[in-house]
Amino acid sequence: MISSEMKKAESNLAKNVKAFVRKNDAPLLPAPPSEVGLKGWLYQNVFQSMSDFSSLSVSIKSILVAIFTVFVFYSFASQIYGFLDFAIISAVWVDPDELKRQVCWTVDQGGDLPSGWHGACWPYITAKVKFIMYGAYPVAELWRVNLTYFLGGTMLAWVLIEPLPFRKIVAFVLLVFFPMFATLMLTGGGGGFSTSSVGLYTLLGLLLITINRLGVKGRLPSVFADLAAISGIAGWALIFIAAFSVIIGFNSGLTNIDTRDWGGLLITLVVAVTAIVASLPLGILLALGRRSEMPIARSFSIIFIEFWRGVPLITVLFMASVMIPLFMPEGVNFDSLLRALIGVTLWQSAYMAEVIRGGLQAIDKGQYEAADAMGLTYWQSMRLVILPQALKHVLPGIVNTVISVFKDTSLVSIVGIFDLLGATQSTLADAAWSTPVQSPTGYLVVASIFFVFCFGMSRYSIYLERKLDRGH
Repeated sequence: MISSEMKKAESNLAKNVKAFVRKNDAPLLPAPPSEVGLKGWLYQNVFQSMSDFSSLSVSIKSILVAIFTVFVFYSFASQIYGFLDFAIISAVWVDPDELKRQVCWTVDQGGDLPSGWHGACWPYITAKVKFIMYGAYPVAELWRVNLTYFLGGTMLAWVLIEPLPFRKIVAFVLLVFFPMFATLMLTGGGGGFSTSSVGLYTLLGLLLITINRLGVKGRLPSVFADLAAISGIAGWALIFIAAFSVIIGFNSGLTNIDTRDWGGLLITLVVAVTAIVASLPLGILLALGRRSEMPIARSFSIIFIEFWRGVPLITVLFMASVMIPLFMPEGVNFDSLLRALIGVTLWQSAYMAEVIRGGLQAIDKGQYEAADAMGLTYWQSMRLVILPQALKHVLPGIVNTVISVFKDTSLVSIVGIFDLLGATQSTLADAAWSTPVQSPTGYLVVASIFFVFCFGMSRYSIYLERKLDRGH
C-alpha cells in the first residue's frame, strides 16, 4: 500500500518537474588567487618544484632548488641594481659650467664627486653624440640623413603593420626606388654617369628580358628554358643598375658628401640594411641553384657558397679594400664603402643560401608533385608553393643570420670605416673627456643601440612565427 502510494507520488512529481537543459555556458568562476598575478606566475615558474615534500629525498631536492633559486634571484637583482646605479642613479647628467671631464672627477681626482664614485658620465655622450650617430657628416647637411631615416622608417613600419592599406605598393617603392633616393640624398649625387655604360646595361637588360619572355612562351628549345628563366632576373638587375647610375649621377643641387665623412650609426645602418636586403634574394637564387638539376648552375652555386663560407669576413673586407684596387685599370677606383658593401653582401649571401637550402630540403616531395600536377612552371611553383613554405620553416634561421650581419658591421673598422663601435672608440681618445668612466659609458650606449635593434628584429620574428603557424 505504502509502496504503491510512493510510486504514485514519484510519478506525479516526474510529471510536474520539467527537464532543464542549459542553453548557455555557465559563467566562469575567478581563478584562485594563487594562480593569477605575480603570485601565480612565481608559483608556476619558480616555486612549483619546491612544494613537494612527500619523501626525504624529494624534500632535500626541493630545499636545494629553493636555495639555488634564491641565489640566482639575488645575483640577477644585484646585477640589475648595479646597472641601474651606474646608468641612472649615480650618473652625472649635466655639465652646466662646461667643465668637461672635471664634471666626472671624484674628490681624489680634484672634482666634487665623492670618493669611490662610479657612474655614467652622460655629458660626454651629449658632447660626442653627433659624431657617434653621424660621424664627420657636416652639421648643416644632417637634415638629409634625418629625412632618409624618417622616410625609410615610415615605409618599413607601413609594410610591417598589417591593417594598413597598399602595403605591397609601399614595399615595392621601399625596395626599388628608396635605395636610389637614399643614395642621392646621402651622397648628394652630381658625379655624372657614363652614357655608354648606361646604354650598354639597358640594351643587355632588355635583351635578357626578351629571351626570358620567349622562353616563357615556349619559343625556345627546352634545353634553354631554365636559362631563359634566369636571364629575366639578370635583365631586370641590369636595368636597375642602369637606372641607379642615372639617378645618383643626377645633379640635384645638393652638396656632395664623400663617404669618408660618414660614420657612426649611419655606417652601421647602411652596411647592415644593404647586406640584409641584397643577400636575401641572392641567397634564394644560390639555394635554388645548388638544388638545381642544371650542372652549370649547381656547380657555380656550390663553388660560390663554399668559397665565401670558407673565408673569414675580415679577410673579405681586407681583400675588398686593399687588393681589389690593385687589379683595377689605372684611374679606375671604387669607393671604399662600396667595396665593403659588396664584400659583406657576397659573404652574407652564402650563409643565407645555406639557411634557405635547409628549408627547401624540409619540403615534402609531394609539394613539388602537386605543383607539377597543377601545370605550374618551375618559377611559378617556387614562387607560389615551395618558397613560401620553405621560408616559413627557416624563419628563425633567417632572422638569426640577419641579426649576425647587423652585429658584424663593426668589422668594417678593419678597413678604416668607422661604424657605431668604431666612432665611439675614436671618441675615447679625446683627452678633454678622459675619465675612468668614459669607456664604460660609451660602450653602454653602443650596447643599448645594438640591443634595441636586435631585440626588435627578434620580437618581430616571433610574431611572424606565431602568425604563420598552422599547427604542423
